[in-house]
Amino acid sequence: MKNKRPKNANEIINILRLHIRDLEERFRVKEIGVFGSYVRDEQKRGSDIDILVEFKEGYKTFDNYMELKFYLEEILKSEIDLVLKTAIREELKQSILSEVNYAYRSEQNSRPCEEG
Repeated sequence: MKNKRPKNANEIINILRLHIRDLEERFRVKEIGVFGSYVRDEQKRGSDIDILVEFKEGYKTFDNYMELKFYLEEILKSEIDLVLKTAIREELKQSILSEVNYAYRSEQNSRPCEEG
């Protein structure tokens, strides 16, 4: 799958999960998921991939957004429509949030408790 576009939402989710360390540590992603035509299985050849993202507090900057967009386009071999969760238009919010398939959602305290 080196130079191929993902065929469906599951492949997109799997690719995002393979890169979760970069997404969390480099870009400070709090949540990331796919929505739109790929989730509804309505994508066509050349369709862009709709990605919903929320950054951790203090990391929602233009530079971080653009760097993440380019990074996603590189790993997914596709044009990305990167949508900030906080910027969804009110009339679209319910439909987008009801169909998004998350690859990653951090807990409030992002570090797991150690046992013992």
